[in-house]
Amino acid sequence: MPSILPMGYGFTQTIEIRTIMNKNKYSGKPPKRKERSPAGVKGAMEKGRISPRYASYEKDYIFWCITCNVPLIDTRCCTCGHEGQKIVLSQPADVRFCSPYERSVLHEHLLRSFGCDPIGERLVLLNKIPGDDKTDEVIVDGLYFGVLSFDMHLMDYGFEPMVDGAKILLGHSSGKLVTLRKSSRHLNGKKVDVSAVESMSPDIKTGDSVLIMSGALTGFGVSYCNAQDLPFCEGPVVRVRKIDSHSVSLSPKVSSIDDAVAANIGHLRNLGKDAINTIKGIANQKDYRDLPVHVSFSGGKDSLAVLDLTRSALRNRDVKAFFLNTGIEFPETVDFVHEYCADNSIELIEKKAGDSFWDNVETFGPPAKDFRWCCKICKLAPANAAIEQCLEKAPMCLTIDGKRKHESFSRARIAVSEKNPFVPGQLNIFPVKDWRAIEIWLYIYWRGLKYNPLYDMGFERVGCYLCPAALSSEYQRFRELHPKLYDRWDRFLSDWAEKTGLSEEFITHGLWRWKELPPKMIKLCEQMGISISGREETSPFRIEVTSGISPCRAGGYSVEGAIQGLSMKKAGNILNIIGATTFSEELGLMLAKTSSSNVKLFSSGSLVVNAEDREEADKLFLAVSRQLLRNHKCTGCGICLKACPVGAICLDGANGVAIDENCIHCGKCTGSCVIMKYFDKMKL
Repeated sequence: MPSILPMGYGFTQTIEIRTIMNKNKYSGKPPKRKERSPAGVKGAMEKGRISPRYASYEKDYIFWCITCNVPLIDTRCCTCGHEGQKIVLSQPADVRFCSPYERSVLHEHLLRSFGCDPIGERLVLLNKIPGDDKTDEVIVDGLYFGVLSFDMHLMDYGFEPMVDGAKILLGHSSGKLVTLRKSSRHLNGKKVDVSAVESMSPDIKTGDSVLIMSGALTGFGVSYCNAQDLPFCEGPVVRVRKIDSHSVSLSPKVSSIDDAVAANIGHLRNLGKDAINTIKGIANQKDYRDLPVHVSFSGGKDSLAVLDLTRSALRNRDVKAFFLNTGIEFPETVDFVHEYCADNSIELIEKKAGDSFWDNVETFGPPAKDFRWCCKICKLAPANAAIEQCLEKAPMCLTIDGKRKHESFSRARIAVSEKNPFVPGQLNIFPVKDWRAIEIWLYIYWRGLKYNPLYDMGFERVGCYLCPAALSSEYQRFRELHPKLYDRWDRFLSDWAEKTGLSEEFITHGLWRWKELPPKMIKLCEQMGISISGREETSPFRIEVTSGISPCRAGGYSVEGAIQGLSMKKAGNILNIIGATTFSEELGLMLAKTSSSNVKLFSSGSLVVNAEDREEADKLFLAVSRQLLRNHKCTGCGICLKACPVGAICLDGANGVAIDENCIHCGKCTGSCVIMKYFDKMKL
C-alpha cells in the first residue's frame, strides 16, 4: 500500500482538554455558530443580510481515537473498538492528509521560527480555512497545532501556533519566548505593556508569532517590537492571543497511514458499498442499462476513486475513461492518466483541445475567476464533440463524475444524478458527492491505488497549470517544477500588464486572476502600494446582436449577442427572474431555463437565446437584455425589495440585487425599477 508521507507521519497525542478553533485563527475557542431556522434564513435574505446562495456543510467534524492515535471518519475505531473523540472543524470542513511537500514546508518553518519540530513522523491533517491564499489549520494527534498559510505580502509561507501547539513547542524550544512578570487569567486578546515583560528571547522580531509564559499560564501571541529594543520601548510590546493553564502532551504512540486505514476499514467499506449501490441503482435502471458508460477521468484524486468504484459496480459493463486534455494540463497529469489506464486495461477516450487556449488568449486576455472564457473553448467544445460521437450509437450517455459538494459552494447542492444542462444527452452520476477529502484519500490508500504525483508535490487540486482558480502558492510550485511552461505564461502576463498599464507587482502577486478584484485583494493592493488604476477600464455595459433570429439545427430559433462590460456575478444574481438558473464555474457558463426556452451566457460575453418560435426568441432576448442592464446599472435603492411579494430579493452590495429560487416571476420588481422605467432611453 502506498504511503502518503515519505517519513511515515502519524498523529500522536494524549490530552485532557482539546481546544477547537473556529474561523478566527487566533482565538483558539470552540466555533460559535449562529443557528438559523429556514424561516430565519429567508428573513435574513429579505433584509439583505445574507446572500440567497448561502450554504454550509452539516458534517463539519471528524473523530479521533485516543488509543490508536488516528483520525476516524465515524464514531468508533475499527481497530480497538473505542469511541473516538469528536473534533469540530472550521467550514468547509474538507479536511485532508498533509502531503510530503506541505510537511517539508511546515518542518522548515518550525525550525526557522522555533528551532525545533516536535511533530516528527506523526500523521498531520490539514483543514482549509478562509484566507488570502492557501491557509490551513494544522491538526496533530487530534489537537489544533497551528495555522500554516501562504503570505501574499511576502509570497512565502508562514506558521503561527495555536494554544495547544504553543504548549507543545514550549516543551521543546526556548526560542521566540516571552515571559511575563505577573500571572493573570485576563490576558487573552490583551496588549501587554513593557513593564509587565520579564524577558524576551533575543531572536524575536517585530511581527513574530511568540510563545508566552505567565506563571502557570502558557500560550501564544504576537510581538510588537524587536527583543533588542525592549529596554527602549514604551507602551505595548506584546499582544496575547490565547493563554490558559491546561496541559498538553503528544501521544507516545506514533501512528502511520496504514494504521489510519485499519482504524477506518469498516467505515470505508460502508462508504464504498453506498457509492457502488448509487452507481448500480441508476446505471441498471431499465432506461439506462444499455447505455454507454464513461467515467470523467481528470487525473485527480476524486475521479480516480470514482473510476475504481465504477469498475467495481459495473463489472459486466464496458466502462471507459474520458479524459479532456485542455492542452494546458500538467505533464504529470497527462502521463498519469495514460499510464493508469494502460496499467489497468481501461479504454481511454481522450479529446484534445490542442492549442485552442494559446490561439485565443491574445484576443480575450488572461482568464480570471470571474472570466473563464478558456473553459468554453478548451472544455465545453471538446466535451460536446465527445458526447455527439457517443450519441451516434445511443440516445444518451452515462457519465460517472467525481464532483464533491465540499469543493466549493457552487457544488454544495449537487444531486446524486443530474442531466447535464450544458451538454445535452449526458446524464451525470455523482457517487462521492458527500465525501470529504480525507475519505477520498483513505479510500485510495485502502485500495492501493496509484495516484497523480502532483499531490505529493504541493498541489491540493489538479487542473490546468495556469488556471486562475489555482492559489499563488501553487503557482510558485509550478514555477519551480516547470520553469519553461511557467516562463511562457509569465511572459504573456508581463506583456499584457505592460499593454494595460499594470505594474509587474500586479502580476507577481497573482492579481491578474480576477477581472473584478474582490475586497480582500483591493485591501492587499492598498497595503502594498500596488496601483490598480492601470487596469483596463470596465467597458460601458452594452449588448449587441451578433446573429439575428435564425433556425436552430436542434429545432426552434436562436438569437446571439455579444456583451461588453459583463459581470457574471451581477448576471447570476438576476437571471433567476428569467427561469431556473444553473452555473458551471468550470465552464464559465450560466444557463437559465423556462419550460420552452433557454438562455446561455458565457463569461466571455457571448449570449445565446433559444426558443420555440421567432417571436418568443425575440421577446426573450429583449427580456434578458433588460434584466442584465437592470443589475449592471443598479443603484441599490431597494425599491424592488418592497415590491416583491415573496421576499425573493436581497441587496448584494456592488453586485446589484440577488434574486433567489423563490422568485415567482410576477414581474413586480421589474415594474418598480427606475432603470427599467427608463430602459428605452438608455443606450444598450
